[in-house]
Amino acid sequence: MDDTDGTAMDGEDFHAAVYHVVRQIPPQRVTSYGHVAKLIGMPTYSRHVGQALKFLSPAVHPPIPWHRVLSASGAIPSRGPGTSGATRQRDALVAEGVAVLAARAGQFRVDLAHYGWFPAVGTVHTGVQHPAADGDGGENENENENEEAEEEGGGA
Repeated sequence: MDDTDGTAMDGEDFHAAVYHVVRQIPPQRVTSYGHVAKLIGMPTYSRHVGQALKFLSPAVHPPIPWHRVLSASGAIPSRGPGTSGATRQRDALVAEGVAVLAARAGQFRVDLAHYGWFPAVGTVHTGVQHPAADGDGGENENENENEEAEEEGGGA
């Protein structure tokens, strides 16, 4: 996969990065598919984030809180006619203490201003190793960015 900035990531690394970031979303907080894509360095791949989460096995360990990822508007997306995915997502969020509002036509919505989790790009570990320029086996680019941000008074 290549994004517009020339970032390359194979499908396995992409899925691993998505799952790693989603596991970091705190309970009672939500984020968007697009924000997860930005955090992993693939900002135009929000639909791919949704696909990566759509086919998760319930037996995956440690668990991946897929229910904490919504559309950019805070809507819980429909999974298509005759499916119960939106209801399952609503139920999982309510069980965590997130207020889910009924929207039009049986859709559900979460107030992102209240429950949103939108850390700055570069402040969340993606779990993806990038090869180092000197060939020493690699270093995580996000860890370096975190250290630089902390030194400048920023940080997570």
